[in-house]
Amino acid sequence: QVQLVESGGGLVQTGGSLRLSCAASGLTFTYYAMYWFRQPPGKEREFVAAINSIGSSTNYADSVKGRFTISRDNARNTVYLQMNSLKPEDTAVYYCAANRVLMAPRFDYWGQGTQVTVSS
Repeated sequence: QVQLVESGGGLVQTGGSLRLSCAASGLTFTYYAMYWFRQPPGKEREFVAAINSIGSSTNYADSVKGRFTISRDNARNTVYLQMNSLKPEDTAVYYCAANRVLMAPRFDYWGQGTQVTVSS
């Protein structure tokens, strides 16, 4: 069965960095665009970043542009989110997701999430 497993979350101070990973299995990874979403405490889940199946096109939420970078390694079936200059408002559970068409509104698979906490 398909699994998306996030890792790399944790507690970091304001201005620090973290790199999240999402390892995919049970699917043909190169067929899928990959995404990062986040859900801050008490708020709705929101889009963070997206990358197409071959890694040639990316999209970012305005709130993370210039600070976060999404990338993928198709040989390792893994997508990454490098997060720099972290702010307390970046505190959230971060999820990866997958679908077949970049920026299409529906998603085929979701991970279980990893907690990121940024202390002030």
